[in-house]
Amino acid sequence: MKQKPNLPFWSLWNLSFGFFGVQIAYALQSANISRIFATLGADPHNLSYFWILPPLMGILVQPIVGTLSDRTWTRWGRRIPYLFIGAAVAVLVMCLLPNAGSLGLTVSAAMLFGLIALMFLDTSINMAMQPFKMLVGDMVNEQQKAKAYSIQSFLCNAGSVAGYLFPFIFTFIGISNVAEKGVIPDSVIWSFYIGAAILILCVIYTTLKVKEWNPKEYAEYNGSLTPDSSPKGEGSGDKSDWISLLRKAPSTFWKVGLVQFFCWAAFLYMWNYTTGAIAETVWDTTDPASEPFQAAGNWVGVLFAVQAIGSVVWAALLPQFKNTKVAYAVSLIIGAIGFAMVPFLHNQYLQFIPFLLIGCAWAAMLAMPFTFVTNALQGYGHMGAYLGLFNGTICVPQIVAALCGGLILSVVGHHQSTMMLVSGVFLVIGACCVTVIRDKK
Repeated sequence: MKQKPNLPFWSLWNLSFGFFGVQIAYALQSANISRIFATLGADPHNLSYFWILPPLMGILVQPIVGTLSDRTWTRWGRRIPYLFIGAAVAVLVMCLLPNAGSLGLTVSAAMLFGLIALMFLDTSINMAMQPFKMLVGDMVNEQQKAKAYSIQSFLCNAGSVAGYLFPFIFTFIGISNVAEKGVIPDSVIWSFYIGAAILILCVIYTTLKVKEWNPKEYAEYNGSLTPDSSPKGEGSGDKSDWISLLRKAPSTFWKVGLVQFFCWAAFLYMWNYTTGAIAETVWDTTDPASEPFQAAGNWVGVLFAVQAIGSVVWAALLPQFKNTKVAYAVSLIIGAIGFAMVPFLHNQYLQFIPFLLIGCAWAAMLAMPFTFVTNALQGYGHMGAYLGLFNGTICVPQIVAALCGGLILSVVGHHQSTMMLVSGVFLVIGACCVTVIRDKK
């Protein structure tokens, strides 16, 4: 098996550039879904239930995309066709979702329309997102893999900054940030429209710039596929189903998954409850129809952008740590401190501090799990299927957290700001779990 060549910086950049557009879509979804459904009339104790669909779609779609793309060879590539189809569907749905309250539907019908649109949006985003991780696993050698995922993390966070800031920017230039009861403001609607346009342009760029290896070239560098496109495990010679793959997965796969459980549960509650938390803590309101609540919704986008900026800066510092596990654990602890500060800062600008700290945890969550897992999977074959299955360690904790969100909110006193403390506790537990990981260099 031949050693994968070192790739120049711009080749690594092009492999992940489309992630910038995909992440704009994901940022618009994560920052505005609770705001959209609260505006449509959802009760705060039920908000977490609307967040079940995104990870549920992820856990269903990404393993399928990974497995199918392992077995796909076309003139356009192996992973890129799935990327392009997912992006095209996402663009369509992004133009529909924010109009859920503008179609003259009843409250319940508008929420149902929004739920269906959200289901398709997250399905398509997951379909577009997964190929980027696989392209790095396919074409980048172990020495450059951390660098490649760091570039991906940078583009991810840059896309997040843009997506998070769109509603605030559009409000600043004069687009209305308020609307009649049950209708989504124009500032949010236009944010989704512009995000959809950027998404398709970025994906077209990646499609034109990246040339995947053909089956023969892939087999020379990876040794896990025959030229007839049949996936084979190393030395096994036969196809494997998902259950068999999970049984044979390296222990690192499961240990990193344990850390992922607490990290992604923490961030699910951040996405779910930050709008309400900031409205309560800074604007002293809980009324979704009020102008202060919508102002809080815009400011949450700014805070999430600050978090993304903090993540970009911290991602640049992470390679300076000699011990990857220490870097991972320290990042999560810093993020936990940030979450703990949110309920106690009543000035909107002081909230920049905790979200910068939260960005440190986010940087580590984006880069380090895939570095640990893809290194551990060398020689196992089925890279796409394994990474699709590993996405379950992102989706399952979000589903569990979403199911328990209303109950936990009641237990901690019905204040959405208190859920930030819950997120902080989860990150501390995740940091403790990092100690069980064995890093295969």
